[in-house]
Amino acid sequence: MDLEFGSEYDEFTKEVESFCKEYSNAIITSSNDKKFEMHDALSGNSNEKSGKIVSRSDWQRLLIEKGYFARSIPKEYGGYGGEPDIIKSRIIATEFSKHKVPNAMGGQGIDMLVPTLLEWGTEEQKQKYIKSTLHGETIWCQGYSEPNAGSDLANLQTKGELIDGKWVINGQKIWTSTAQFSQMMFCLIRTEPEASKHAGISFILIPMDTPGIEIRPLVDMTLKAGFNEVFFDDVTVPEENLVAKRGEGWSVANSVLGHERGSLANPNATMNRLNTLINLMKEETIDGRRLIDVPSYRDRLLQVQGKVMAVQAHSLRLLSSKINPNQNVKLGGMIQKLVGTELRHELEGLAIDIMGELGTLYEDDPNVRDGGSWQFTYMYFLGLIIGGGTNQIQKNIISERGLGMPREPKVTAEV
Repeated sequence: MDLEFGSEYDEFTKEVESFCKEYSNAIITSSNDKKFEMHDALSGNSNEKSGKIVSRSDWQRLLIEKGYFARSIPKEYGGYGGEPDIIKSRIIATEFSKHKVPNAMGGQGIDMLVPTLLEWGTEEQKQKYIKSTLHGETIWCQGYSEPNAGSDLANLQTKGELIDGKWVINGQKIWTSTAQFSQMMFCLIRTEPEASKHAGISFILIPMDTPGIEIRPLVDMTLKAGFNEVFFDDVTVPEENLVAKRGEGWSVANSVLGHERGSLANPNATMNRLNTLINLMKEETIDGRRLIDVPSYRDRLLQVQGKVMAVQAHSLRLLSSKINPNQNVKLGGMIQKLVGTELRHELEGLAIDIMGELGTLYEDDPNVRDGGSWQFTYMYFLGLIIGGGTNQIQKNIISERGLGMPREPKVTAEV
């Protein structure tokens, strides 16, 4: 079996390799790194680098100009404007991982909203929001869950009324990641109170500096305020901030959720993290032996490495849908979310185990490794196993829709 990409990709591989050597171990800076902390944890970027110093906005712009990010997004919306090519995408990911080059910025706006606007948005909305989002100028949060609408998302009660050409919104959202750092929110609002619960929802874009919005941070088990409560008190936004038509929000939301599942466990980020783990095991020692030479640890590493390779192969299948639009990969995205989040939690846990007592350190301890990123990400991915649709629910959907198994029986509550 020939697993080479072919001679036609040799020149492109050399180009990417040259770029990666120039920017290996680059340090990406920002005026407010806190709002990108979650992205860096997800992307597998290391906290300890010793290369070129580049601002985050310049780095994002450079990757787009080179076609290493937003490759197939049209130029008129701020992307590179190239044709989808799964082999080039794989080459980029492989070389970036090999040379420890920082990934592009991601997040809810880039990974979830941009592809949704390309599918559902008006031309005005695409022009207004996609470029600024891709370039990291506009940070987004997602207004979905409510105190009584978590797993049953369609039960949401935040209300929107169209009054004199403007939406007036009242209600509450919860578990809203990065709301305190965001300029915009894409939000599910009940605008058709007489319709069925799925048909009465609309998808509305809300500037976070609009009067009437209150944000209350929620500290999670990473000891960071990764979540927030958001309250709306007569929040007024323009009518044209509606995406698609009134009552079509559930269909738009499902598009977002499909992109979310794929972004929560990016296989390229997992490969980056695996390479960082391997280097850690080569550097850390116990009784004078490198940890990678200890059979029990090396065996666990090989098990994780095998799973990472399987996830990488699965991601190629998902990528192929970009050149074959008739290919349905919705279940494949659920599988990636299910397996990928559990794999990242296992990978980060292995790093903590091999560090022994140092693995229990956190935050500002002078002996903590890699800025405490292993501990932070271990706890964070435990949360992601629940977030974006719990893995138990993912298993039910995969078994029912993919394997044809009977639906889980509904238990009727006793009155």
